[in-house]
Amino acid sequence: MNVMLSLLFVGLSCALTWLLRRYALSRSMIDVPNARSSHTVPTPRGGGVAIVLSFLLALPVLAVAAFLTWPTMYAMLGAGMGVAVLGFLDDHGHIAARWRLLGHFAASVWALYWLGGLPPITLFGLDLELAWFGHILALFYLVWVLNLYNFMDGIDGIASVEAICVCLGACLLYWLGGFDALIVAPLALALAVAGFLFWNFPPARIFMGDAGSGFLGIILGMLSLQAAWVSSKFLWVWLILLGVFIVDATVTLLRRLLRGDKIYEAHRSHAYQFASRQFGRHLPVTLAVMAINLLWLLPLAACVVLLDIDGALALIVAYVPLVMLAVRFHAGELEKA
Repeated sequence: MNVMLSLLFVGLSCALTWLLRRYALSRSMIDVPNARSSHTVPTPRGGGVAIVLSFLLALPVLAVAAFLTWPTMYAMLGAGMGVAVLGFLDDHGHIAARWRLLGHFAASVWALYWLGGLPPITLFGLDLELAWFGHILALFYLVWVLNLYNFMDGIDGIASVEAICVCLGACLLYWLGGFDALIVAPLALALAVAGFLFWNFPPARIFMGDAGSGFLGIILGMLSLQAAWVSSKFLWVWLILLGVFIVDATVTLLRRLLRGDKIYEAHRSHAYQFASRQFGRHLPVTLAVMAINLLWLLPLAACVVLLDIDGALALIVAYVPLVMLAVRFHAGELEKA
């Protein structure tokens, strides 16, 4: 993808976000702050549809140009569109959690059908072919990544910055490792998100909404499985690169489950939300996420690709400080009155 085409792609996403912002304002699609919000100013939502439209329009082009296999294109087009439509409807009204979850599982089944399920994985030097059990694990993995991305989209710019860092980090490692054929799809997603980030960077002028965050979650999950079919080490690479979101969301969920909370109810007890309140604004937290991705997680993922460090071991090394950081910032704790 040359520079001019990349700039046009970013411009398309940026222009679509501007149109969606006008649409949201005209239809009163406004996120009004409440006791569970992390923002203080009423802000239009639904801008993530720009990411969805830009990336989905690119998919057939990438398949025709042989940058994507047709089964992978069908997986991303069908599952991504389904999740985005469900999120768009939820942004406009309210869909019960059980129906949303059912839709997420259906989209994930579609994705796994075309991707071939979970590829063989290498765990501490052992090559494992998990067969049907692996496909079940992959199903829950996609549903969890989809939902955790929605959970983590709670302050200005954080979900956009995470997606760009993860995708560009993966592109860099593909290039350094000699896997150039995998580069274009995550690069296209990063460019689509970059156009939206122009409007979403703190202080945000529009929010992503469920359509965008859910879409990003399932596409990132599919990109990780696509890469893992090429080389099993890339599953560990993607899990490491996504570490900030995976750890914060998982620690928060587990602590809320242990406390007996209704996990489908809105809350603001993620570590990043506590941190944004402690610092009094969103920008330092969003920039901290970027720094962790670039200075900690990317080098560890690079060790897996370039130095053949065991992926599971590298993931443990990557996650331990993140778990400590999540606990330090009270992930999953009740907010003090």
